[in-house]
Amino acid sequence: MALEVCTKAAVGVPDALGDCPFTQRVLLTLEEKKVPYKLHLIDVSNKPQWFMEANPEGKVPCVKFDGKWTPDSDVITQILEEKYPEPSLVTPPEYSSVGSNIFSSFVKFLKSKDASDGSEQALVDELKALEDHLKEHGPYVNGENVSAVDLSLAPKLYHLVVALGHFKEWSIPKDLTYVNSYVEVCERLLTFYVIDA
Repeated sequence: MALEVCTKAAVGVPDALGDCPFTQRVLLTLEEKKVPYKLHLIDVSNKPQWFMEANPEGKVPCVKFDGKWTPDSDVITQILEEKYPEPSLVTPPEYSSVGSNIFSSFVKFLKSKDASDGSEQALVDELKALEDHLKEHGPYVNGENVSAVDLSLAPKLYHLVVALGHFKEWSIPKDLTYVNSYVEVCERLLTFYVIDA
């Protein structure tokens, strides 16, 4: 039986998947685990009554497990790992925080109006830490196998590349070759499973 999944609809295009890294993470996890699902696209500016009754906080993504709607991509992906352990996407504890500060550094840099506030360097430092990890352990965070950390980082890195390229004409430094290769692999995952779905 297919799981029911509520996701953000595209702004102005209610029958298309919205651009949300947390939804993309959940969909990537479902696809990697080959769990069948039925998608409900939610217009977040006009949430349907049934959705608000089932999920009073109105958060997306949201997945129905055992008759109960569960929001929060962290919680959802943990439940998916427990209910569908194969293939395992568990990231070893020593790698579970790899890249964990990239998204917040990206958002800070994106919002920054002051070129000297250090936000760009903070992002570059986070990307350099990922570079060092991938150089030693890659091509994925957990070596040869995709893990939960990769499925969390992939949509965030996609958003980083698109948003910073558009709004700041900025790109990941070319000398971060492992990160740039990783971004390409992540974009292929997203394109295959989520973006062109």
